[in-house]
This record gives sequence, C-alpha cells and structure tokens, in this order.
Amino acid sequence: MSDKLIINKKNLKGEDSYKTFSVRIKDETVTKLDALATETNRSRNELINILLEYAINNSQVL
Repeated sequence: MSDKLIINKKNLKGEDSYKTFSVRIKDETVTKLDALATETNRSRNELINILLEYAINNSQVL
C-alpha cells in the first residue's frame, strides 16, 4: 500500500459550501501547491481542502 495521496485531475466543478478564513503559508509551500494545482487542473483552494481532509483523517493524537 502506498503512503502517497492520489489526486486525480478535475473534470467538473462542484458546489461551494465552505467557510472562508486566512492562513499563513511559506513561499516554498505555495510554489509546490501551485505546481500541483497546475498538474491536476484544480485550484489551490480545492487542493488545500483535499490535503487537509486527508491529514485530519490520517492523524493520530498521542
């Protein structure tokens, strides 16, 4: 089993029912996020949601 999160390229737009808030992100992380957005045809916002959901669902508090 792979430890990688698979993100498929986007085909269709979905509904938007999200809350808006600000976060600070390092420049190098934004650069990587932009590259991934271009590769997957997804917005930064969509990718951040996918990545956060994955991290939350795969986190363990000790």
